[in-house]
Amino acid sequence: MMIHVHRGKGAKDRYVPLPHENLILLRRYWVTHQNPLLIFPALGRSSKTGSSAKTPMAIDSVQGVFRQARNKTGVKKRRITIHTLRHSYATHLLEAEVNIRVIQRYLGHANLETTMIYLHLTQKGQEDAYEIIDNLMKRFNVKEQNC
Repeated sequence: MMIHVHRGKGAKDRYVPLPHENLILLRRYWVTHQNPLLIFPALGRSSKTGSSAKTPMAIDSVQGVFRQARNKTGVKKRRITIHTLRHSYATHLLEAEVNIRVIQRYLGHANLETTMIYLHLTQKGQEDAYEIIDNLMKRFNVKEQNC
């Protein structure tokens, strides 16, 4: 239940978890092209060459489909790209309290400092810290009222 990302960002290979629901979606998608080598083959202009394609779908095609989906949702922000999903993935993992070393491995970062950039993207840690500090201070306030 892992996906092998071959030559992803930074030309690095990595493995990331494949949620079961995504496997079901990928199997459904595969039925449309049945390529024995590629999950996302270049379909060609007729969209009928998927089963025999030798090259993967072009990044421009992926960006175009992503842009269309973004527009259908009504999101107006312009600078949202496929790469934004990578940042969102890392941020959601952090918010779910996944160990930062695991996130580092999933993103293929050689240096932990690179992964730690995502720490500033999440407010959850700051909210948690505020709540912890606030709860600690409530104990002092209770003691003072009893004096």
